[in-house]
Amino acid sequence: MKKALAFDIGGTKIYSSIIDESGKLLTEPEKFATPKNIDGIKDLLKKQIQSHEDEIDIVAIATAGAVNNENTAVIGSTGNLTEGYYTIDFQKLSTKPVFLENDANSAAWAEYKIGASKGSNVSVMLTLGTGVGGGIIINDKILKGKSGAAGEMHFKMYPDKRRKCSCGSWDCYEAYASGTGLKHTAEELLNDKNITTYDIISGLQSGDEKCTKVFNKWQDDVTAGIIGLANIFDPDCVVLSGSMAQFVNSKKIETEVNAEIVTTPTSVRIATAGNYSGMIGVALLALAEV
Repeated sequence: MKKALAFDIGGTKIYSSIIDESGKLLTEPEKFATPKNIDGIKDLLKKQIQSHEDEIDIVAIATAGAVNNENTAVIGSTGNLTEGYYTIDFQKLSTKPVFLENDANSAAWAEYKIGASKGSNVSVMLTLGTGVGGGIIINDKILKGKSGAAGEMHFKMYPDKRRKCSCGSWDCYEAYASGTGLKHTAEELLNDKNITTYDIISGLQSGDEKCTKVFNKWQDDVTAGIIGLANIFDPDCVVLSGSMAQFVNSKKIETEVNAEIVTTPTSVRIATAGNYSGMIGVALLALAEV
């Protein structure tokens, strides 16, 4: 059975494991702090690759940022990665083929192959974390767009400049539906600049009325975006992953979405592929190319 050395590169952490064609992790995932400069990232990847190169058929990298349609290079990195990250020539890191894909697209593929959206012809995955990631799968293919950058969840929620987004624009979905968005909603509703996302979740779980009101407003914003996505893509299902997904009421969201959309009913599900779905998805994509 073919094997990939898979990486998941984020702004603060890099994970690595050897994964087979069934999506099984063959080695215990290793975790590293993401270096703060390009040379540090390259050196870390090279060291890991050299340690396992003889055991694998391909290197598979799930990464923050947009990846080109050839799956060979990062064409636009995000603010949480070091400046110039997109200039790294990943193909020179190994004598074996190197395959890249966006981390959210990779996680969406894992859900499609072995997780919550398995068997779906059309699915949308939203990663609700510090930011919001997205992956859209249509008829056994990831929707990549003309350049590879499709699926970014930065569509406008409001037209009148209410909240600045991390991307530099105003009122993107990410600015409302992310964990950071929950904090900003709490600040606005409670007039408390020191409140944290943790405070709101803790209050929600203990039945605090104010925290519950804040969370419900945040979940309404999550739902509003899903309504728009469902109307555009008419998916079999929308899968919610990421650290914030565990707190949402997916059945409530599903009911509200289906009451509003003009397309046929959809299903809202919680991701099941696990914490390493990015590595699993990119490994499965890469191994299909070997």
